[in-house]
Amino acid sequence: MISAGDFRNGTTFEMDGDVFQIVEFQHVKPGKGSAFVRAKYKNVRTGSTVEHSFNPSEKFEEARLERHDMSYIYQDGDLYYFMDLETYEQTPFSKDVVGEAMRFVKENDTCKVVSYKGKVFEVEPATFVTLEVTDTEPGVRGDTATNVSKNATLETGATIKVPLFVNNGDLIRVDTRSGEYVDRA
Repeated sequence: MISAGDFRNGTTFEMDGDVFQIVEFQHVKPGKGSAFVRAKYKNVRTGSTVEHSFNPSEKFEEARLERHDMSYIYQDGDLYYFMDLETYEQTPFSKDVVGEAMRFVKENDTCKVVSYKGKVFEVEPATFVTLEVTDTEPGVRGDTATNVSKNATLETGATIKVPLFVNNGDLIRVDTRSGEYVDRA
């Protein structure tokens, strides 16, 4: 059991049959009245974020999330197949489990598979990945008055905004959390 007074960023807990993770918290001690904990937390299954105030003595069941490294092998229709790196067992996950994470994942890339009580609900790719640009328009000389960007298609099929100096065949690093260009590799 964990009390609301023990909340920290990243703490996971069960409430109303769902699993939540603290995004931001603040212990508030007003001049009048009793202290409370203002917390912003997200539902780890749906990703929705809620802000709520708790009494510091409220108790919740602590949720232990398991993160396991698995290698992405291939896609077959709406199923994505991953291989456990220790047992070499192959497991398929549906598109609603992997979600948008697969936009930046190539075959044989290692991902973290997140589960709770044996039920997988999320696949986390590496934070930064290096991908090749397969299709982009050439940059036009003189278009540098401001931070100008153009669309580029990556080897995984994802389309992102890149600076004008990036060309076909360039290797770039992408932040998978935001889907933004970081730098050339």
